[in-house]
Amino acid sequence: MRLLVLGGTAWLGVHIATMAVERGHHVTCMARGESGAVPRGAEFKRADRDDPDAYDEVSRAEWDVVVDVSRQPGQVGRATAALAGCAGSFLFVSSVSVYADGSRPGDDESAALLPALAGDVMETMETYGEAKVACERHVSNAFGPDRSLIARVGLIGGPGDTSDRTGYWPLRFARPAADDGSVLVPDAPDLMTQVIDVRDVATWLIDAGEGGVSGVFNVVGETLSLPEHLAVARQVADHHGSVAAVDQKWLLAHDVAPWMGERSLPLWLPLPEYAGFGSRDGSTARAAGLVSRPLAETLADTLAWELTRDPERPRRAGLSDHDERHLLHALNAA
Repeated sequence: MRLLVLGGTAWLGVHIATMAVERGHHVTCMARGESGAVPRGAEFKRADRDDPDAYDEVSRAEWDVVVDVSRQPGQVGRATAALAGCAGSFLFVSSVSVYADGSRPGDDESAALLPALAGDVMETMETYGEAKVACERHVSNAFGPDRSLIARVGLIGGPGDTSDRTGYWPLRFARPAADDGSVLVPDAPDLMTQVIDVRDVATWLIDAGEGGVSGVFNVVGETLSLPEHLAVARQVADHHGSVAAVDQKWLLAHDVAPWMGERSLPLWLPLPEYAGFGSRDGSTARAAGLVSRPLAETLADTLAWELTRDPERPRRAGLSDHDERHLLHALNAA
């Protein structure tokens, strides 16, 4: 098939383009080219999606499938308007962040959404969910339900995760900050996680494009409690130190942020308001062919990748060694 990837030079886009080339498809990546090179075997079209004439060249060709991962409504709106007449289907990578209520475990794709972002530009990550809702509407309006696929993905993990959310825990267990090997973890037995490997997302999207799959899908990994996830991370890291589990009140009182950012603990989210964020119903996507590899494989590969990186680099999620030691000292003192 003739596949147009809007992007294709960053993490998920690279995996999609690479796998499609390996399957013998004709792949074109349209991007600014600032995030990296396109995979070998893919054609590159340089364009800035914010330019009014960005789609002039690609809209003169015929495409079987278009894949888009953008978070900017204006970019998606211009793309769908330009390509609706020359593309068979449009596959859009959205997010489970589009849902209005994150407190209900087990919600499926029919759950209520956030209001769509009114403008064309998402200025901050605070309106990420609203921006993705607006993007989804552009796709649905231009291509209709039979020619579009909306993949509401959960947390994507695996080697190359520069968000640091899935790499933090296996790396922390492999390299504890404390001299005695102890590691600080959230005490959250009722919090669920659904990490999906980037390679599995890419594989399913290509499968869906080849098979003409359409619809709206929660594309999430296996549902595991946070303690189960951390146990897998310890196993792949061969960690034998102690685990210091503290509840969310203690963490918040000591200025530890949830999810990501400076001085944070990845995957941890406060309860009860986020009880459903990592426990969406993914059965529709699995019925449509989604297969997710074991978490141990994802975390082992992510750890191997993390160990090749500069240990002193600033992290986008997790605790620094200094903060980890400081918090463990405060816990022991108490």
